[in-house]
Amino acid sequence: MPPAGYAYEDNPFKLENPSVLDIAPSEPKSLEDTGLRMGLLADLGLKFLYYAGTGTGMAIAESMCLPWSGVVEHVVDFLAAEKLVDLRGGKGFGRASVEFALTEKGREYARDALTRSTYVGPAPVPIEQYNALISSQTEETPVVGQEDLMAALGHLTVSAELMDKLGPAVNSGRSLFLYGPPGNGKTSLAEAISHMFGGEVFVPHCLEIDNQIIKVFDRIIHTPVSLEAGRDASGRRQTFEMDKRWSLCRRPAVVVGGELTLETLDLIYSESTRFYEAPFQVKANGGMLLIDDFGRQKVHPTDLLNRWIVPLEKRVDFLTLHTGKKFEIPFDQLLVFSTNLDPKELVDEAFLRRIKYKIEVGNPDEESYREIFRRVCEAAGIPYVDQAITYLVEHYYKPRSMEMRSCHPRDLVSLIRDAARYRQIPPALSKDLLDQACEVFLVNL
Repeated sequence: MPPAGYAYEDNPFKLENPSVLDIAPSEPKSLEDTGLRMGLLADLGLKFLYYAGTGTGMAIAESMCLPWSGVVEHVVDFLAAEKLVDLRGGKGFGRASVEFALTEKGREYARDALTRSTYVGPAPVPIEQYNALISSQTEETPVVGQEDLMAALGHLTVSAELMDKLGPAVNSGRSLFLYGPPGNGKTSLAEAISHMFGGEVFVPHCLEIDNQIIKVFDRIIHTPVSLEAGRDASGRRQTFEMDKRWSLCRRPAVVVGGELTLETLDLIYSESTRFYEAPFQVKANGGMLLIDDFGRQKVHPTDLLNRWIVPLEKRVDFLTLHTGKKFEIPFDQLLVFSTNLDPKELVDEAFLRRIKYKIEVGNPDEESYREIFRRVCEAAGIPYVDQAITYLVEHYYKPRSMEMRSCHPRDLVSLIRDAARYRQIPPALSKDLLDQACEVFLVNL
């Protein structure tokens, strides 16, 4: 819960969606609150001391992202009672400042723990606690309005018709199929959609199921938001205490392409580390998962899509441990497929029926093409000349029966700049520079 006296209008932590703090996981006050077995917590403490050599009670607690009082103090008491740790003196007042080291028996136990799993770090969140919080988080997903959509796509040239199709699809938070010719901005649209929701979500460092650890937090995907130095409207410093096994992060956007295989959609178990890495869809929970260039993966589209049938319908996925145990986990993201291929050639009607929104991103009309060209010229610092586009259309596109693509202005301007640099003249939409660019780019092969 938010700290006493906290008011959302103050928003001291500068959150895009401050109401997310309503569902923040509370800091555990006891071992029972953690939902974890003493054996697992003891192993984490032993492995920390094995690598660190010595450490205070507070250092052990900080490594596990759990409070000393009521939680880690009992873990250390257990280790001491079992003669696995020795006291090495204190650095201050209180037992939290006492320094501990492993006994010979403790080193033996630590080595044994490392044979089961080399994981050392934040204590995991039990799968039951994770599932419950993700369910609450889903209810907090903000609604995307027309103005939000226009702002998010403002850097792109998007027709009103396409906008009106995308809006409901994004708000559904379910599944979206973007298809159409290459070079018309499907990937750019999907990436813009990923930033549209804004706000923050809670991401655990790792999960626990059957004493197995699954790493979820990924620094490449998850961007943490600080809750350490907020100030309210009156300038008073605010702090926020929550379960540190979780991080508050910007909504994730995961993009996968040709590297996607069926194996990467299940838990990835490392024989060397003996713990798991969560698959893409788990890391994307609360955000967006984009399957880019769909149909170009090593795995057959039908096999890939069959893997998604249950998650798309039930909003839950089933993962399997290397022991054979299956368990349920939320499938809570906007799933976006983007392809240049004809959907009918990729999948059957039964699967397309499960994709609620199928939106074609077609070629731009001439008016949109001119607007894209104008924006590209402006960004490149080249004066825009509308008559030059008329020349392009009449002398290249029409005679050669070529279709306009949204990416053409960017590519043509890049070629014009290359030619101008070679000739040591200022880049411009002049006839000779346009001709030079078009003769190597707008060709019928």
